[in-house]
Amino acid sequence: MEWKKDGIRFEEQKEEAQVESHVAQRYIENPYLINGRKFDLRVYVLVTSYLPLKAWLYRDGFARFSNTRFSLSSIDDQYVHLTNVAVQKTAPDYDPEKGCKWQMQQLRRYLTAKHGRERVEALFNEIYNIFIRSLQSVQKVIINDKHCFELYGYDILLDQDLKPWLLEVNASPSLTASSQEDYELKYRLLEDTLHVVDMEGCLTGREKQVGGFDLMWNDGPVYREDVSLEALGSTYQIANTHLGCVNDRKKQLQQLLKPHPGQKRI
Repeated sequence: MEWKKDGIRFEEQKEEAQVESHVAQRYIENPYLINGRKFDLRVYVLVTSYLPLKAWLYRDGFARFSNTRFSLSSIDDQYVHLTNVAVQKTAPDYDPEKGCKWQMQQLRRYLTAKHGRERVEALFNEIYNIFIRSLQSVQKVIINDKHCFELYGYDILLDQDLKPWLLEVNASPSLTASSQEDYELKYRLLEDTLHVVDMEGCLTGREKQVGGFDLMWNDGPVYREDVSLEALGSTYQIANTHLGCVNDRKKQLQQLLKPHPGQKRI
């Protein structure tokens, strides 16, 4: 078809020539397997400001497993390669009572028992870096408003070398529960999100932990106060992240939201 810059013909050709945008991702062919099954991680990050960047990491999360043992020979089998619950629950042998998830604490204990604490700490630190770098990459293009916040659902895949790969970042992640345990996790997540947002003005603004959320970035890295490693005469600070660690949110919230003497609570 001849290209002519005249009148209606030109407009028709422009419409025909419009190109759709797509994102092509490398397929990780050597995923870390547990009991022969592929899995990915769902981790929650709350951003309360982009300028300056202020981000919180939730202690709880989960691993989503495929229902079928992994094999590259069955590359077209979605039950092998896609770990989304929406896909897995349609598998013929899916058990809704058993489900296909591990809590983050369970996964961290498993990895620590198999690979040691030092290696697992390094892994989770790499995951932390993924959070920060991805947020920084969009920091200048996200519209910032002090009255807004965003809860993100990060999907992370581990390979055989315990290297984490970012699959995608979900805005408005699904809060549909697939089990009672899943319901309780997401209920706590929403409750703690509202505590961090603090619409009632109960916080001082200096908190490093609110419920199950830990402040991991506040216009710069946030460090833990309870850990200090001495090496070669220098002090190394540890990032204020506790992903997959004990979630002492209930006790912490009771202390945090306890009214001061003479203070009236509405």
